[in-house]
Amino acid sequence: MDLKAFGAFHFLHPLWLLALPALWSLAAWLSMRGRRDGGWARLVDPELLPALRLRAGGGAAHSPWPLLALIWTLAALALAGMTWQRQQSAAFRAPLDWILVLDLSPSMGAGDVSPDRATRARYVISDLLDAAQDARVALIVFAGEPHVVVPLTTDVATIRSLLPPLAPGIMPESGHQLAPALAEAGRLMQTVASRHAQIVVLTDGMDDPAESLQAAAQLRQRGATVSVIGVGTAAGAPEPAPQGGFVHDAQGRSVLTPLPVDELQHIAAMGGGRYVTVNEAGALIDGLRALHSLPSRDYEVGQRVSAWQNAGIWLLPPLLLLVPLLARRGWL
Repeated sequence: MDLKAFGAFHFLHPLWLLALPALWSLAAWLSMRGRRDGGWARLVDPELLPALRLRAGGGAAHSPWPLLALIWTLAALALAGMTWQRQQSAAFRAPLDWILVLDLSPSMGAGDVSPDRATRARYVISDLLDAAQDARVALIVFAGEPHVVVPLTTDVATIRSLLPPLAPGIMPESGHQLAPALAEAGRLMQTVASRHAQIVVLTDGMDDPAESLQAAAQLRQRGATVSVIGVGTAAGAPEPAPQGGFVHDAQGRSVLTPLPVDELQHIAAMGGGRYVTVNEAGALIDGLRALHSLPSRDYEVGQRVSAWQNAGIWLLPPLLLLVPLLARRGWL
């Protein structure tokens, strides 16, 4: 046994130790009470009184109270859970990774879905986080370039806390390039050797459909599934201008940003996933949630975790051996 390990000796449930003074005091009081005749000497003949006492002949060797105090002490120590070493165990998790790709291009400020496209997309992401369970989740935003907000993690609370500020106005560059964002999702997969990634794109279109189709096909070849949630309507809405108002073309007409449904459907088909509108996102989320019912053989071992080993159980055998001794005739 490694004596150095005892340097970490402590109790897992130390509050049980507070019971020891009360138990010892009770045992002492019972012992003192057993030494007194009380009022029995006035009622019982002197010849019969010794037979009624717990301690035959007044011998201290036959007193049950030290034994009772020892049993109570061992029981309290067992409940307190003494420990001095850790035990390694494997942590299992579902082999699922969700990578959420959020479009924050200027057109996501359009108001054809209430309250606007970007806000509605954040609501859907919040619902996705609720359904994530033990999956690892990452969040990427893109406009002209992609930016990783949170890498793959099981800490969905952190992702949720970062959602409110995400709006088109925070992006350092304009543009509508989906392919680099999908490539960034592939790099996140490679970082953690992901084998079952679900990539969900929330967008209202892109300027690079050919490159995006190729990127989605490459992700599918690596075992990922690319699904697309179209945010907006086919009729479109005026694109907000950064300085206020709306963007106008050379003829002074407002620039509408209709949802390119066909292009988004092709990307989802190329990625082996589904295309749904923002109003139908619940169906996609239900499908992702169903992936958590994988057979146990499909679960993989995550990082190993350590926990303090409760050594209080080793006090149970002595307790089981000592308790029957209290059943001695004349003690109970």
